[in-house]
Amino acid sequence: MTYSKIPLAQTVVQLCKLKNIKHIVISPGSRNAPLTISFTNDDFFSCYSIVDERCAAFFALGIAQQTKETAALVCTSGSALLNYYPAISEAFYSDIPLVVLSADRPKHLIDVGDGQTINQKNVFENHILYSANLKLDIKDENNLSQKEELPIFKSLENKLERILGLQQGIQSFNEEEINTALNLAKLKKGPVHINIPFDEPLYQLAETLTVKPDVESLDTKPPRIDDGELDDCIDEWYVAQRKMILVGVLHPDSVEQKLLEELADDDSVLVFTETTSNLHHPNFFPSIDKIIAPLSQDELKTLQPEILITFGGMIVSKKVKAFLRQHKPKHHWHIDEKKAYDTFFCLTKHIEVSPNQFFSAFLPKITHLPKSNYFDVWTTVKKYRTKKHLEYIKAIPFSDFKVFSQVLKAIPNKTILQLGNSSAVRYAQLFNLNPSVEVFCNRGTSGIDGSTSTAVGCAVISNKQTTFVTGDLSFFYDSNALWNNYIPDNFRIIVINNQGGGIFRILPGHKNTDNFDNYFETTHRLTAQHLCAMYKFEYRKASNETELSASLKGFFNKSKTPRLLEIFTPRTENDSILLEYFNFIK
Repeated sequence: MTYSKIPLAQTVVQLCKLKNIKHIVISPGSRNAPLTISFTNDDFFSCYSIVDERCAAFFALGIAQQTKETAALVCTSGSALLNYYPAISEAFYSDIPLVVLSADRPKHLIDVGDGQTINQKNVFENHILYSANLKLDIKDENNLSQKEELPIFKSLENKLERILGLQQGIQSFNEEEINTALNLAKLKKGPVHINIPFDEPLYQLAETLTVKPDVESLDTKPPRIDDGELDDCIDEWYVAQRKMILVGVLHPDSVEQKLLEELADDDSVLVFTETTSNLHHPNFFPSIDKIIAPLSQDELKTLQPEILITFGGMIVSKKVKAFLRQHKPKHHWHIDEKKAYDTFFCLTKHIEVSPNQFFSAFLPKITHLPKSNYFDVWTTVKKYRTKKHLEYIKAIPFSDFKVFSQVLKAIPNKTILQLGNSSAVRYAQLFNLNPSVEVFCNRGTSGIDGSTSTAVGCAVISNKQTTFVTGDLSFFYDSNALWNNYIPDNFRIIVINNQGGGIFRILPGHKNTDNFDNYFETTHRLTAQHLCAMYKFEYRKASNETELSASLKGFFNKSKTPRLLEIFTPRTENDSILLEYFNFIK
């Protein structure tokens, strides 16, 4: 096997291997050559070459999202590293394990006018679990910076001993820092950064390893619910007549079905699920905005829970946030092993275990609850809203709303749906999705910048077909996501092209002015057709209901290339059709 001759490169790669980090996303460069040589010459690793670092980082995020294991990023020095930042922040807020391995110049070559050089130390400081700044290997006294020059020794033997002693100390320091970073990424589920200085020559090879790093094991004590806290929860539960459970972003199969059944059978409980929660039951309340948006203040007061339980990641619905901030519950418990956001400004408990652990301990202790009509009242409302929803879809013309109703029904069973941010995920919230479809979206920071790249990374690693549904601005913004050689033939993209940022037409503002069109909605006449030709995607398009039905026919079938369907909707009509929806279902 071929290795980089540089001990530090060997140390990093061996520890990644010993920590079972298999997926390595590499962006080309020279300073990172020692890492690239070592990773790509070891069959243990699956290596991917992605030129655009921003896309590379979201691609790796898509892999880690699906595998729930740490994926690694490798880049050269300079501004290359900064292009990782959007995905790093997304991983930080979405609890996705990533490790950034950034090559750097030696310390004495920083800020002296060398090209492709920035200050890389702690560059992700506010959005990282750990920053490890490694030390340069010592080859001989000429490796040291002017501030670290060796003293003159009486003999060559003393000089060599001094060098070897310094190198051993550096090696121990580097091993400890790498172990700490990699362990935290896995244990705390988030991004870490390891900055790695390399001096030239960068391309020297070795046939054998010269270092054998020590591995520090993970300290994985399982979290445990406090008995006193559990008793407090039980006491509060018995007193309350109205309990609401609100579930945000959650990986499929995160909660045992038997626990969901128990929650669904409690007539004092409403379970509100977002599209990204991947939780389904006939008694649950998906499409939260469909319930809340048409309510009067008196009706909202009636809906106000006494206890609110939340778990999962970020909440999409602005309407449920506004409701719970105005009509605060007396008790808000958030269940999460890692963190608890006070989203509704009334958090009373952070229960630091998984939802499975909590409900497995909690529900068996709940018996003989007093009767409540909370569930029955709001189930009646849900049934009425569902009826009006179907009536509205039949009545409206071709539009974003109608397109989403058709597209979401067409997603095949037991596949993955990746959603773009902004309009795409918010429209999806208004529909009941196929329970067998797994739904993902970058909701940590809710940016449009890397949704396509994340979907591609997901498609590459998953054994299920992946469909990505997105708006036009998000798609064009991240079009470099298609610039790689790994996209599977069964990958599907559906772009709803309303010629601009249609979501801004829904928000308060002065529409239909030059200023609004250019600086908020950013209208355009772009299409995806030429991108598809360049990246070898089969291209389909639709501009009305008949064309859409025809285009969807066979769209998900087996093919020799990936496919993209671009759906053109009326830019100036979509907003009024959506806003009228909430009046219609009232």
